[in-house]
Amino acid sequence: ADGYYEYIISECVYSTSDYSDMVFLQSYSFNKDVDLQFNSTVGKFVALTEFGVKQAEGFNKDPARLQQQKAQVDTGCRPNAQIMDSSVRDKT
Repeated sequence: ADGYYEYIISECVYSTSDYSDMVFLQSYSFNKDVDLQFNSTVGKFVALTEFGVKQAEGFNKDPARLQQQKAQVDTGCRPNAQIMDSSVRDKT
């Protein structure tokens, strides 16, 4: 089982039915350590380890990437939450 383990987890977190508090989080991990995270509330990538510092610096210098990440709340999170929530409500 030698090798490396790299993965990205994207999450949409909210607690209100109108989605006004929705936050998009995207965590970048390497060998089970979260090195870097994008938080739509913060609006930029934040390094969580020394390894993630250079990645965060590079990603934060790319305005197009930041804009795309910030837009995930409206383009990905909210529409999917509405679909999922309505399917749950319709089943009760």
